[in-house]
Amino acid sequence: MALCLYIIVDNAVAEITLRSAKGELLISPITVPKLRLKWKFFAGKDISATSAVANGVVYFPSWNGYIYVVNAFSSRLIRKQNLGELTGMSGTGTVVNVSVSRATPTIAGDILIIGIYGPAFVIAVSRSAGNLIWSTRLDPRPLALITSSGTFYMGLAKLDVRNGVILWQTYMLPDNGGKLGGNLYNAPAEVLDCQERQKNETKPNQPDQCIGPDINFNSILALDIDFGKTIWSSQLGGYDVFYFVCLDPTNTDCPPGPNMDADFGEAPMLLSIFANGRLRDVVVAVQKSGAWVALDANTGEILWTTANPSNDTSQGPVTLANGVLFAGSVASNGPFYAMDARTGTILWSYITGATIYGSASASSGCVYIGSGYSVGLARFHPTWTTGTSLFAFCIL
Repeated sequence: MALCLYIIVDNAVAEITLRSAKGELLISPITVPKLRLKWKFFAGKDISATSAVANGVVYFPSWNGYIYVVNAFSSRLIRKQNLGELTGMSGTGTVVNVSVSRATPTIAGDILIIGIYGPAFVIAVSRSAGNLIWSTRLDPRPLALITSSGTFYMGLAKLDVRNGVILWQTYMLPDNGGKLGGNLYNAPAEVLDCQERQKNETKPNQPDQCIGPDINFNSILALDIDFGKTIWSSQLGGYDVFYFVCLDPTNTDCPPGPNMDADFGEAPMLLSIFANGRLRDVVVAVQKSGAWVALDANTGEILWTTANPSNDTSQGPVTLANGVLFAGSVASNGPFYAMDARTGTILWSYITGATIYGSASASSGCVYIGSGYSVGLARFHPTWTTGTSLFAFCIL
């Protein structure tokens, strides 16, 4: 379920989902080699969410269950709040035993909107005073999670930013009648019949004709922002096996080959590019499997797809600021890179000392990045390391 807040976002990432700091002028391919560490804020636990920056203040959550409000220029702590105490909710224990957020806080005037990782609540607090304004539960299921900025597991919801009232909600899978678990023994008859017909075809169908139009796993969708109706859906494949079990290559119950997670770990980028002599709106996203895909924003048509040549996974999004592309790595020493967006040439880098799982934000000549990822998937990746801090690099 994805959370859609129809507001103007006043942060350093974008007004819409561009992953681009549109107003950034001080950072450029010429000046970025001058980036220097300005400060390092110690939170004590992993920071994987992209921070939000507004009016000289940085907002970010940590996996320790706190939301931090920090002066963007001096790192002075303005306020920190325990999400469990603020909401009265306890963690589900799915990943951690405290109430946490792994999403970028959304800014709307004096309101700071935060998605709780689990249970699936969205809360609004006052930016100036820190008091709770409203709290809305998006799904009653105890293990439902809000997984990233503006994204909520298993459907889509639009809220009134003033009071948290749900305006519409769209699900990504058919209603199973409230049953727990799933049928692991046979597929529906219509699916089996479709697969039997496919045996006589010499060319595979894309998308798979045996997957119904209301089944949207491993998909990118466009929805009407006023009513939540699906405009188009592009199912982008992948085994969709139980990822954790099939991380073990010796498991004979799994499909052959590398069984990468085919989910999308972040919202897609919306870009306008020149293609075949005309300006075209495109949607670009990266699967956790390491494949990059671009689709026509109006139709969902796949324009191109490219596999990561290093055969590695892609866990976090990139950030664009005035011709400079910022990206981190899950490597144990946590390298953070700035690249020329036109050529990919690395212009600057810094070793943070811990795995970088999230993305950067940029504002007023500074770049902010959190480090560390030792929860969730990290248990299957022994090289991923724990972090404690948010870094600020500025043009000095």
